[in-house]
Amino acid sequence: MFTLRWQLLFIASPLIVIVVLFLGPLALTVTESFRTYIPGDIGSTQGAPFTLDNYRDLSDAAYVGYFADTFRLSFIAALASMVLGYPLSHFIARRPPGFIRKAIVSALVILMFMSALVKVYALTIAFGPVGFGRSFSAMLGTRMNGSIMSEILVVIGLFSFLFPMTTLMMVSTIQNVNPRLLEAAVALGASWVTGHFRVILPLCIKGFVSTFIVIYTLAISAFVIPMILGRGQINFITNLIYTRFSEIANYPSGSALSVLMLLVSMVLVFISSSLLGRLAGSQKKQGTR
Repeated sequence: MFTLRWQLLFIASPLIVIVVLFLGPLALTVTESFRTYIPGDIGSTQGAPFTLDNYRDLSDAAYVGYFADTFRLSFIAALASMVLGYPLSHFIARRPPGFIRKAIVSALVILMFMSALVKVYALTIAFGPVGFGRSFSAMLGTRMNGSIMSEILVVIGLFSFLFPMTTLMMVSTIQNVNPRLLEAAVALGASWVTGHFRVILPLCIKGFVSTFIVIYTLAISAFVIPMILGRGQINFITNLIYTRFSEIANYPSGSALSVLMLLVSMVLVFISSSLLGRLAGSQKKQGTR
């Protein structure tokens, strides 16, 4: 049996690691975001005065555009992953264990762990001049090298990254719903589609909202996909942070962007959690009636 001293040591060890390796650097980043930057220097100089200019600069229309692109394209990709992943998730959840189910799950797992670079460059070839990029852009009525095509490529890249994970996460949620409920709805006259909208989706809403929070957070944090598939026309906030730190060494500006991105993500999680709480409360009230 472990003594209380050893138990406290086991608990304290990971907490110390988190404080030293995460909270410490995060505190330095927050401090750096308020420092004055002199062009030409690498980061702020020692003892540089504090300022709010790094945050005031973020209200510029150009930065608003970066934030809008990040959240808009990430939302489209996350929503498409949920909508298109639902039928496959339901099929897997209701399929008895066997070869077909194992093959589909294995394929999704392989896709999920496949290198993002491999996926991105495969899409670059497929939608480039040597692939079907010209005919695809002509079908959409846009230029192959235009900004609209870059937006579409970024969404497709994010979708290919999110879809396997989204599908597998929704399988576990659907498995918790009794399949006889859908059969009963169909037997009482509801169509298959209506049964899903009126019976399955309301019962799965908490799990689906949690899934959306996870994949949306991953999408807005994507770096390689917008950097390569955006072709310089579409940049996410992550790409801008990288440029501030690595190319122009403006650490205060990059830190301010990082802190603002963190705050926005926390607000999104808070709003989603509040929504989940309201949904749980409304379901509990309906259950007691």
